[in-house]
Amino acid sequence: MLEIDNRTARSLWLATNGLSKTPTGKLDLQKMIQKLGFVQLDTIQVVSRAHHHILWSRNQNYREPMLDKALGKDRLIFEHFTHDASVLPMEFLPMWKRQFKRKKERIDNSNWYSSMLGPEGRQEIKDRIRDEGALSTHDFDTKIVGEKTMWQRPPHKLALDYMWYSGELATCHRVNFTKFYNLAERVFPEHLWDQDIAEQEQVNWLCEAALDRLSFGNVSQVHKFWEATDLNEVKSWAENHKNLVPLKVQSHDGSWVEAFGPHDIEERLSRLEKPTTRLRILNPFDPAIRDRNRLERLFGFNYRIEMFVPAAKRQWGYYVYPILEGDRLVGRIEVKADRKKNELNIIQFWPEQKTKWGQARWEKLDAELERLARFVNVMDINWLCDYKPT
Repeated sequence: MLEIDNRTARSLWLATNGLSKTPTGKLDLQKMIQKLGFVQLDTIQVVSRAHHHILWSRNQNYREPMLDKALGKDRLIFEHFTHDASVLPMEFLPMWKRQFKRKKERIDNSNWYSSMLGPEGRQEIKDRIRDEGALSTHDFDTKIVGEKTMWQRPPHKLALDYMWYSGELATCHRVNFTKFYNLAERVFPEHLWDQDIAEQEQVNWLCEAALDRLSFGNVSQVHKFWEATDLNEVKSWAENHKNLVPLKVQSHDGSWVEAFGPHDIEERLSRLEKPTTRLRILNPFDPAIRDRNRLERLFGFNYRIEMFVPAAKRQWGYYVYPILEGDRLVGRIEVKADRKKNELNIIQFWPEQKTKWGQARWEKLDAELERLARFVNVMDINWLCDYKPT
């Protein structure tokens, strides 16, 4: 059984996620998203929204309008649901058709959408979109009936979501992050949408594509990558796949766990290079750190998002960014941009235990903060906490 020591496993994981090289050079946005598989979307803009920050971390020539252009004009990507709302390469569409079906069936079998518009109401929405063009939820005016709760949505919004999940409607563009819906046939290229791929072939592709973007893992991790397959489907795929390479991967604490890798795992290891020593501030939704258990096992870094934790009970802060240097996570920082005041404000900073922050490391952090400020087009960097470079 092939053994991968912890230092090598960390380097392989960062390389697989596009974080091992200096984030400079010619930008190929489509290729970047294709290699990641998907990029999670998120509404929260503390510095920059998660999807923009994730892409910028891999190539700092990226700018926020580029993703909107790729979605709304060039049709290089489409929006749908992996573990959360995400953008995926348009070329993946034929292998994603079962996910539209799965999401529709799950909603049909739940009570969550019981208050949405019925078939006639949904058809009226589609007729309006057919006649008027792309519409957003703001173009409709149905109201929530009864007591309002945190996650309740008006009937028309539930209907729009339902048709979006099922593939009847598609996101055609966004304006200030507001989603505009259009008929699927107007958004999805005909030569991709009309492909009829056997369901098992789609399952096989999803599993293999997930493992390719994990480099090593187990059945559960392959399943969770897209969340577009059932766990039993992944188990069956793994049992019948003849080219999986059995592995033992060393954890940060020195223990070993069994996993498997793709057929070319040894080739991947042979071309592995030492990660750049560039310091990077990662977004909380970055794919390299999304699996918190994997993150802690590989890096010894215990990390949770505390946005929904009451302020008094937070260990760290509302929106805290991990700090990556080389193949180590060396600290956490709470930073917020105020674009109107032209400021990037550092609210809190925490070095990791047993990590010495000497002058060289502080200079790297200063340089990254300056790059982050330029990315969101603000000038002033303000340390609002006691912990700051000397």
